[in-house]
Amino acid sequence: MTASLLDTVTTVPEAIAARAPRRPDRAAEPGDGRPGVSIAPKKVVIIGGFAPALISFRGDLIAAMVAAGHEVIACAPGDHPEVAKALSARGARYLPVELDRSGTNPLADLSSLLRLRQLFRQLRPDLVLAYTAKAVIYGAGAARLAGVPHIFAMITGLGYAFIEGRELKRRILRQVTTRLYRASLAGCEAILFQNRDDLDEFRKAAIVAPGKPLIRVEGSGVDTEHYGFSPVTPEPPTFLLIARLLRDKGIVEYVEAARRLRAEHPNARFRLLGPMDPNPAGLSADVLERWRAEGAIEYLGEAADVRPHLRACTVYVLPSYREGMPRTVLEAMAVGRAIVTTDAPGCRETVVEGENGFLVPPRDAGALADAMRRLIVDPGLAIAMGERSRAIALQRFDVHRVNAVMLEAMGLR
Repeated sequence: MTASLLDTVTTVPEAIAARAPRRPDRAAEPGDGRPGVSIAPKKVVIIGGFAPALISFRGDLIAAMVAAGHEVIACAPGDHPEVAKALSARGARYLPVELDRSGTNPLADLSSLLRLRQLFRQLRPDLVLAYTAKAVIYGAGAARLAGVPHIFAMITGLGYAFIEGRELKRRILRQVTTRLYRASLAGCEAILFQNRDDLDEFRKAAIVAPGKPLIRVEGSGVDTEHYGFSPVTPEPPTFLLIARLLRDKGIVEYVEAARRLRAEHPNARFRLLGPMDPNPAGLSADVLERWRAEGAIEYLGEAADVRPHLRACTVYVLPSYREGMPRTVLEAMAVGRAIVTTDAPGCRETVVEGENGFLVPPRDAGALADAMRRLIVDPGLAIAMGERSRAIALQRFDVHRVNAVMLEAMGLR
């Protein structure tokens, strides 16, 4: 990759074209438009930190790989028969692996690295794609130790360790995570990022070596047919936040904004949907119950299908401190909802300020309430912004466009 490209990563075709030499199993370079391009079928292993996300976040990508003629094995921690069944329906298979996505025990992590190395030696994949922090650090590292010829990592968010904070535990974890990333990513052919801020962060921290191909993609994409447009019902004004129950998702600020707005607009509704999480930033069940009991929010629990909840809301809210590219926001945009989110990495890339929503500073409940209030007092604004969200989802975030870019970047189409 040229120095100028490393200074300004703009398009995937530029990043691909900068690679050399040409892959021996390709009849032509990717994206060159010539007929007769053929790619030898490959054995591909995808490894992530949460098995259900192999379907909800990577299911379309896996199906596209299979459709292109590749053998796909998807790996994540734990036995999940429903995930295995869903992957089988897509033509792939599931293999559980030992990987604790939230643990900090170095001996357990070393065990995971060694077991993954052994697994890759047995499977002999042509290509490994790792995503989520633990899977990237130990999956990509194990693939390198096992001699896998093509290794790719996708940075889907930097998480707890990289969110600004002065806690000693967070600072130590960031230092350790930075070193682990640096070691594991050294063996990757290229690294895919879901937003420019994370890409710049990795450069600034010297996590990636000069010359390493860095490719930005538009998140995980969204199936704009599955998440079809639904007209907004502006009364009563209904706000929805879907997230794992973590402080870093801005849930505390959302609850405080809801308190303020309920005092002014008692008919407004504020809903929260999502599971508890063992992450260090996780919220306790007691805190959640107190919020529910006081009437600040309606807690909806978990849902396998969020579409009915998106259709029932007027505005989608995600006050997160940092994301890779928030999938729930893309889903809400596809359904046709105005967005209120933070001017933070990942989140800011989903909103054109004043067109399909509003951006507010992270950790600022007052600014969040102000933005939400504007959509209560002007119901027509929520409708217009929702229509614009749908248009942006179609133009930028359609999953088939995003997957085509990713397959091209990895030499799989």
